[in-house]
Amino acid sequence: MTGQNSKRGWIGAYWDANFQMWKWSDGENVTYDNNLDLSYSGGTSPPHLKDNVRWKNDGWEWDDGGHKNDFFCFNLTLVQEEKTWEEALEHCSEKHSNFTSLLSETENILATKEISQTSVTERVWIGLRYLEDSWLWVNGDPLMYQAWSQGGDQLCPMMRRCGALTKDGAWESRDCLEKLHFICA
Repeated sequence: MTGQNSKRGWIGAYWDANFQMWKWSDGENVTYDNNLDLSYSGGTSPPHLKDNVRWKNDGWEWDDGGHKNDFFCFNLTLVQEEKTWEEALEHCSEKHSNFTSLLSETENILATKEISQTSVTERVWIGLRYLEDSWLWVNGDPLMYQAWSQGGDQLCPMMRRCGALTKDGAWESRDCLEKLHFICA
């Protein structure tokens, strides 16, 4: 993202006039709307080809594309090899840039979409680790957004010190020696 105090930014969704629906920049249909009325882009006219979606503090909103907004690029690599959390960390560091960190609801949704469309383990390792009495992203990103499973205990029992993302989009604390697929950034 380009601005430090940004309140709005592009998320990669746009109106496809040919199909009369909202799509992601990769061509997939938008199925999650975060309080955005996807059937109507505002005003009195239907959405136009140039209409895009941006995030704001309390959800998403459409925009005609005529404004300058911050944006972020988000590229995930799903590795379909079963490894322990430490082995996955090493793999990501050697072959990609790092383990993924999920810093917003939008990033969590995109990661969940990625793992839900393929044959992967029911959960995948992400770069979340419990050290010195707190959860943190191993690449140093701040842990501001959280998506722990409902009733999921993020307090750390002795053997569950590594974070995983489920196909439902929830985070779980897991035994680091479990072998799961994983996501690199």
